[in-house]
Amino acid sequence: MKEAILYQIQDNQKVNCNICFQRCTIAEGKRGICGVRENHQGKLYALNYGQTVAAHIDPIEKKPLYHFLPGTKIYSLAAVGCNFRCAWCQNWQIAQSPKSHKKIEGTMMTPEEHVRMALAYDCPSIAYTYSEPTIFVEYALETMKLAKAKGLKNVWVTNGFMSKETLDEIIPCLDAANVDFKGPDDTVYEEYCGGQTEPVMENLKRLYEAGVHLEITTLVVPGVNDQEVQLEKIAQFISTELGQEVPWHVSRFFPVWKMTKTPVTPVETLKMAERIGNQAGLRYIHVGNI
Repeated sequence: MKEAILYQIQDNQKVNCNICFQRCTIAEGKRGICGVRENHQGKLYALNYGQTVAAHIDPIEKKPLYHFLPGTKIYSLAAVGCNFRCAWCQNWQIAQSPKSHKKIEGTMMTPEEHVRMALAYDCPSIAYTYSEPTIFVEYALETMKLAKAKGLKNVWVTNGFMSKETLDEIIPCLDAANVDFKGPDDTVYEEYCGGQTEPVMENLKRLYEAGVHLEITTLVVPGVNDQEVQLEKIAQFISTELGQEVPWHVSRFFPVWKMTKTPVTPVETLKMAERIGNQAGLRYIHVGNI
């Protein structure tokens, strides 16, 4: 447990958490939407600080990042928690678990230990991934600073719903990001994820403008974001607001968590997305999970 960054103390011992666009107001003894940030006697604490729930060596293409240090290994770590509640969450066991019970899972590891592990396994980069790194930003940021000092690159795999203040903190140490862009309008975000589209789009633009290597993933879910007009809007946004050189990963959905009755994405739908991306002028379209 560690005192959080980016929060404000309000009246009656309430606090405002400012790490993401949920901007939760949290009463004494309560937690935010993520389930891991708690108000204790008028101070906000990150309960998941140092609690490593996953630490693995992955091929960097698994993030997925196809155009950043290709062919290398990446040291990947996570702590529990997420500021979304996506019904198709692929890692719901670690991302969503703090919302259903008070216990914070994980094994204590220091930022120094993670950096030593990455170096020991000859990984040129570290990924903050599997859950949502915004929700363990204190832990991630300390690790990122140490990693950068040792010549390692830092990668976030994120939903892109972090606050502007959080971006200010991480951009100086951030080398690459894969952002999960779920849909072009609030319908998908509000109904299935508990968020909004505009903050994600603005953060994508800011990351691109800051020179962070950016790749975008869209998990195409039948009945949610698989309509031609939706995919066209995503492709056009990438092409016109970011750049035609930004890779777009179009990923196949498989039934999971709260969407076990939703069918697998047809290959034809993924081919349609690929065609739409080509028509929008995107240079790098990668179809995944097939």
